[in-house]
Amino acid sequence: MTTPLFRDDAYLRTCEAEVLSVNERGGIVLDRTVFYAMGGGQPGDSGYLELEDGNRIEIATTVYDTDKSTIVHVATEGQALPAPGTNLTAHIDWARRYRLMRVHTALHLLSVALPFPVTGGQIGDSEGRLDFDMGDETVDKEALLEKLNALAAGDHAVNSEWITDEELDANPGLVKTMSVKPPRGSGRVRLVRIGGDVDLQPCGGTHVSQTSEIGPLSLGKTEKKGKQNRRVRIRLTD
Repeated sequence: MTTPLFRDDAYLRTCEAEVLSVNERGGIVLDRTVFYAMGGGQPGDSGYLELEDGNRIEIATTVYDTDKSTIVHVATEGQALPAPGTNLTAHIDWARRYRLMRVHTALHLLSVALPFPVTGGQIGDSEGRLDFDMGDETVDKEALLEKLNALAAGDHAVNSEWITDEELDANPGLVKTMSVKPPRGSGRVRLVRIGGDVDLQPCGGTHVSQTSEIGPLSLGKTEKKGKQNRRVRIRLTD
């Protein structure tokens, strides 16, 4: 098990950690980490691990092991890897992570502005997209963008809370995504709440603390994917 510090504080950029294990493919497991592991449409963090002598191990991405709880930091090829028991400091690429946080939070708002079942999604560090089961409905891009930017500029607080698996089962309407299931297995599920009642849904990703941090948004290409699905892209304007 790796303690996921990012889950309680997405703004942590560094942490002290101990190497638990290293595999032959360059995967490093720490006892605790600020690195987000790929999941829910959000890419894994990149960055570096700083050894006590000042040397660095560059991390290309971060993923979950097959047990879905151990976090593996994947080093770029050709580097000397640390031995188990090594103490080090983990540093994420904060500029990239913060853009991912802004885009991820903006996609939550997109699911509010377009209140249709979500069939897929992807988060990038400057843009993201959601696929909606909209039937024959069309997207009024001008009205959508106005509503989306109004939600972001509303400076709504973004917080997390927890419910049990049983509570989620009793409230299936909380789940907006049809293809991605909420992270489960520990007996409880993390919810992300925006404002008092703007949005509430299960999510294990990282988000900004206020929607105003997202900044102004623009819309990318909107296209039809299949008979009913509509893909809507949003972008950070900076």
